[in-house]
Amino acid sequence: PLAHLAPNLGDFRVYDSPLSEAAVLGFELGFSFDYPDGLVIWEAQFGDFVNGAQVIVDQFLSSSEDKWKRLSGLTLFLPHGFEGQGPEHSSARLERFLELAAEDNLQIVQPTTPAQLFHVLRRQVLRRWRKPLVVLTPKSLLRHPRATSSLDDLGSGDFARVLVDDGDSPAPAIDTLLFCTGKLFYELDEERRQRGMKGLAIVRLEQLYPWRDEDVTKVVAKYPHVAAAVWVQEEPENMGACRFVTPRLRRLLGKLPLATVARPEGASPATGSYRAHVIEQRAIMAAAFGPA
Repeated sequence: PLAHLAPNLGDFRVYDSPLSEAAVLGFELGFSFDYPDGLVIWEAQFGDFVNGAQVIVDQFLSSSEDKWKRLSGLTLFLPHGFEGQGPEHSSARLERFLELAAEDNLQIVQPTTPAQLFHVLRRQVLRRWRKPLVVLTPKSLLRHPRATSSLDDLGSGDFARVLVDDGDSPAPAIDTLLFCTGKLFYELDEERRQRGMKGLAIVRLEQLYPWRDEDVTKVVAKYPHVAAAVWVQEEPENMGACRFVTPRLRRLLGKLPLATVARPEGASPATGSYRAHVIEQRAIMAAAFGPA
């Protein structure tokens, strides 16, 4: 039916495939080599399913350009976000992709609005060069009442690597910057609203790699009276973006102190108990904002 919605449509094809992440991701990668003008997307049901295709990511996706001068625009959709569904359904192992990132070989993004997702996909097709795109897409934002965009947002503008929300406080009144990425922004913003806090801006790093120093320096320059900065993540401290982002932030912030808020280091990405998950999320809010 989708082939007959309007004249001159492109092909829409659906194929069943064996339940082998390595085989299917390998196929899609090869397809992207031979079809550079297409938007080729491999989506994991949950982000952790990419574990079964790690050999493709390590050996080919991250290094084909450097080893063999082969360019790929393959896009990975990897649901990622701590939503109380257990260790196997929380983490796309963001830290592994960041460890592989060098020489502008990958694009790693966590868009938090529909317009951001649309524009990063549009950018992926319109750019004249091809780089793999890793999109971490939390499932909860599919139904979050604030994760929306207007038609104007979709019809104009482009992808923003950084988004800043100062909670309607004037720039001279901002004394604290909270840096984060992904859907955690909405929880931090809700906590800020409930506490009625002023003077605090939340900085969303929508693109983690390629890292651009100017994205951070522009934000810091906008708020001349900032006295403290905090990196906040929901992943354990040995996972997520912490060990990639914090050294870069410290270098750019200079004498401005930077604290880190995260779950304690762990062998498993997340707890298997929803009740424990809620307690842990509350602890992150308390550490980021102080006692209620």
